[in-house]
This record gives sequence, C-alpha cells and structure tokens, in this order.
Amino acid sequence: MTVVRREVLTLPGVELGPVNPLPPLRPLDEVHELDERSKEDLPLDMARQLGWQPLRSLLPERLRDGYGRRRGPVDLDTIVLENDRLRATVLPGLGGRVASLFHKPTGRELLYRNPVFQPAAFALNGAWFSGGIEWNIGATGHSTLSCAPLHAARVTAPDGGEMVRLWEWERLRDLPFQVDLWLPEGSDFLHVGVRIRNPHEKAAPVYWWSNIAVPEERRVVAPAREAWHFGYERALRRVPVPELDGIDRTYPLNSEFPADYFYEVEDGRRRWIAALDGEGHGLVQTSTDALRGRKLFLWGAGGGGRRWQEWLTEPGTGGYAEIQAGLARTQLEHVRLESEGEISWLEAYGPLSADAETVRSVGSWGRVVDEVEGRLERALPRADVDAAYEEWRAHADAEPGQRLAVGSGWGALEVLRTGWKPAGTPFDESTLGAEQAPWRALMETGAFPEPRRVGAPGPTLVAPAWRDMLETAPARPLSEYHLGVAQWHAGDRAQAVRSWERGLELAASDWPFLRCLAVADATDGHRERAADRYAEAFADLCAERRDEGEAWVAATAALGRETIESLLLVGRLAEARAVWTRLHAGTRARGRFRLLEAQLLVAEGELAAAREVFEAGFEVADLREGAEILGEVWAQVAPDEPLPARYDFRMRPS
Repeated sequence: MTVVRREVLTLPGVELGPVNPLPPLRPLDEVHELDERSKEDLPLDMARQLGWQPLRSLLPERLRDGYGRRRGPVDLDTIVLENDRLRATVLPGLGGRVASLFHKPTGRELLYRNPVFQPAAFALNGAWFSGGIEWNIGATGHSTLSCAPLHAARVTAPDGGEMVRLWEWERLRDLPFQVDLWLPEGSDFLHVGVRIRNPHEKAAPVYWWSNIAVPEERRVVAPAREAWHFGYERALRRVPVPELDGIDRTYPLNSEFPADYFYEVEDGRRRWIAALDGEGHGLVQTSTDALRGRKLFLWGAGGGGRRWQEWLTEPGTGGYAEIQAGLARTQLEHVRLESEGEISWLEAYGPLSADAETVRSVGSWGRVVDEVEGRLERALPRADVDAAYEEWRAHADAEPGQRLAVGSGWGALEVLRTGWKPAGTPFDESTLGAEQAPWRALMETGAFPEPRRVGAPGPTLVAPAWRDMLETAPARPLSEYHLGVAQWHAGDRAQAVRSWERGLELAASDWPFLRCLAVADATDGHRERAADRYAEAFADLCAERRDEGEAWVAATAALGRETIESLLLVGRLAEARAVWTRLHAGTRARGRFRLLEAQLLVAEGELAAAREVFEAGFEVADLREGAEILGEVWAQVAPDEPLPARYDFRMRPS
C-alpha cells in the first residue's frame, strides 16, 4: 500500500526574497505571442481559442523578483508518496512540483531532477525553476503559482489507500483547482486526477499544461505525423514529424535554437508522449482524452540554449527538455469553461521500455510510434486509464483528512464573499492572513481601512465584485489607490487616473499614487510628464522610508529602477545618475542594476566604463525568458565584437 510522509529536502539554492511591492500595471512581456499574419491560415477552432480572452495583466498577482544567484543550503518541505514500485517527491510550497519520480525495481530516476533550487524569471509573475513535473494553470506561460504554496492533505484513494490532494484558488482567472496524486497498489504508474471548477456566472477561459522535465539525451515520441512549430519569432507553422529541413527534430539536441513542437494528435487516438534513451528506456505520460495536447520543448544545441541550461542549474550537470500535455493543441490557446461547470481528467506517469533498435530507427516513424504505443498498452491499457478516471471521480469530492501543507488565504476570502463551498477543497477561514485582512474589513464594513504606518500598499483585488465594493467605499486615500488599480485592470484608464489623483490630494504617502500616474503617462506617450512624476515619487519614497528593512529596500529598488529607465528615455542623465546614487549599495551591486549602470554609462558617452562593467561580470537574476537586452546594450558598447558567451541568452536567430 502507498505510504505518505513528510520530509525535508536540502539543496543548494537561494531564498525567494520579497515580492515586488509595485502593482504590475504594464502589459505582459510575453514571448509566446503571434503576429497577425501568422494567424491567417490556422484551423478555425484554434484561431478562435487563440483570440479568446488572452491575459492582458498580471493583476491581482505581483512580481516575484527578489531572489538572487548566490546559493547556499535551503530546506524545502516535501511530501513523499511511496509504494513497492515508485517513490514520488512533491514540493507543496513550490506549486506542488513533483521534483522526483524514482522507479525502485530498476533504480532509475524517471524525471530530470534539478540538483539546485535556482529561480529564474520564466513564470508569468517571475520566479520559476526547472525540473520535475509542474502544473501550469491560468494563462499562456508558467503559472504564477510556480513558487507559491498550495494546500495539501491526505485523502482516501480510490483503491482504499492514501492519496495526496493539492489545491488552491488560481487568482488570474479566479478558479479553484485540485490535483490528486496516488500510487495504486503494485502499479508502476503515478496516477494524477485534476479538476478545475468555475463558480462564476459567466464562462471562464481555462489554461492547463502539465510540463515534464526529462534529460535531453532522449528521443521524444508521440502519436503524430505533424506538429505546430513555434520558434520564438511570433509565428506558428505546421511542420512534418519527425523530420524538418532534413533533420530529425525528435532528438532535442538536433536543433540549434529553442523551439516548441505542438503535436497534432488525431481525434480518437490515445493521448500519450514518451522520452526514451538510446537503450529504449525512459518515461511515458498518458491521460484520458480531455487532456488532448502534447508538446516537446527543447533548448537546442546553440549558444543561447546552452547558456540557459547552465543558468537554470549547476553547470556540468546535464540539460533537460520538456514533454508536455495540455487542454488545447497549443499553449497559445484558452478553452471555454461554462458557468458553474467543471473539467477533469486523469494522467498517468511511469517507466517504459521499448525495443532500442526500433526506437533509434531512421525513416520508419510509424514503426517507432507503433512500438512505443504497443509497449504502453501492455504496461497500462487505455481502458484501465479510463476506468481509473471513473473510480477517481467518485472520490474527487472526498473531504481531506490530515493537513500536510497550507496555501494562501485568498480562496478563503472568496468563500467568505460568495458563500460557495467547493466540495473536496475546503478553503478554511483559519488560512486568512494579513494580506486578506483589509479586504475582509471592506466586505464586512463597507470601508477600506487606512494603515497605521506609512509603507507600500498591499496587493489589490481587481475582480468586478471587489471593484464594486471599492467604488461605494468612503473616498479615503488607500481605497482610491486600490480602486484606481482595479479600474486600470478593467481597461478604464481615465477613471483610474481620476481615482489616483483624488487619492493623492489626501494621501500621507504620495509615492504610490505618483508612480501609478507615471505609468499612466508613459502608457499614453507623455514621457516627459512620466519622468517628472517618477522623479517626484522616488524623492518622496526616499524621504519617507523609515529604515533599511527588507520592505523598504525592495520598494526603493523597484521604484528606482523604473525611475532611472524613465529618465533615460527622455535624456535626463544627471537626474538618472542622482537616482542611481540614492539606491542602497546592495541594490547597486545586484546584476539587474549593474546592467542598468552600463546603460546609464552608455547614455553618458562613457563606453569604456560601460565595457568595464561587462568585463567585471554580472548576472541579471531576473532576466526574462526571451529577453535580448544584454545583446542590445553590448552592441552599443562594442558594436564590432560578438556578444560574450556568458551574456548570450538568445532564443532565436539574430
């Protein structure tokens, strides 16, 4: 029978650090977007889902960019599920990531297991890390919950053993979800039941992809002869499988640049994907038909992909690719979940061994697929997966038993507001914390409480129900601030500006309002006025900050960076330099700010000094996936020289 226990995993790693206190008002800097021309010849259902309610804002989430790259021992809480065949290690405090899936009879680790915990700016809201199996919900990209805690508890499994339930309230779309994991007695497969529910009166856009990191020295096999290729150049095109341009792309290292291959699995065909080594051994993932999509992500063998691989782990420990499964054909789409509806499915992960010669064969893709699919059918028949799903559905509403981990209090706040109590995923009032307290007060008293001390405002709730409450609340500074953020999120920018201007007239702390107004000015193309307001906001923050505590340092760094960038855009170099000198010394030493210093030096005409910054070396811990800023600045510093390898993170041809 399955044993469930809690343990602690110690790895070289970094602390996540504070969240960015500034509300993310700007549009997403998302690499997974298409230009209009590439949408013209897509299938109608794909085109419709590509255009249905794509995410335009990170609100109510905030950016997680407070981590660094100086690693030391970190302790990570784990939940271990183990039977006589498999041992699965889950990280409930980091999005429920399955960090390891170990097959005991063969002594093989089935996943790519990252030997370090090193966040990087890949999630929609920043911090994300590579390795294992991750659960991505919300919108195109890695989930905002990648480095956030989930609720976890023991539940009785369909076979009478123990099951681990993970659940949380996803805030980008305001949808609760659950992930149930169990190991049937004597089974070589980890079973995973997933359910997403829509408690609202309107249909909701839903996104889900399960991403599985595997060692990249594998051949990836899926039951498809065509795929949709995305090469980070804003285009999606249909290509043959396995060969493209005379190269077999089912081997991740055969490509030069990073790429996505979304496999076109025929309707009615069993859904599965496998990654097998040269001996025919590896991992297979399969599911019920609701999870229709399958994908290969690869970093490729080029310089940029290799640099990212080093960046995300310990150099010299080997790279990874990802095999993935999702609700749509591609990750650029969102599917429709009707009001008060739900969607659920079952996934299974386990070892697979196939004939090595067949797996390696060239020119006979159909034979490769048939061999792997036949082995899968013998190891875990399709009918057994469908039956396991039906058995699990009878247990999906079971009330959790012993709590193993605690997530956020946002779900509890929504349950208090609506009175809706989702069966099987309780959001207990005891999980409410300091961030939810003022919003509970607004709900119960009709007024948003003013803080007793100056400081950065807390997070803003932007859903229509909360916006309505803010609109009827007494017009105090903080309620006007949050109302403006909610109005901005809703697209009512003029009203947002008016709310911030009203709040500014009464505020004891000006800089949060001035910063929001500066973003509004910049968005409307008023760069000089934006720079004025940024400069005023930063001066007010510096006059107000009370100590050198983490919260004040984070606020100064976040606002200082935006202020310098705004001043540089309008050529006000002396003011930008003055802001730079007022940043904390520790902030100026961070890689992001070393890059900003190089940009400032270039603007001042000090190219030799800017080059010295590059030659001294720096690491931008929160460098975004797809960002090309390092190459752009280097081209100004040394236009005739190639970008040094340590700064080469390019994901597409020049």
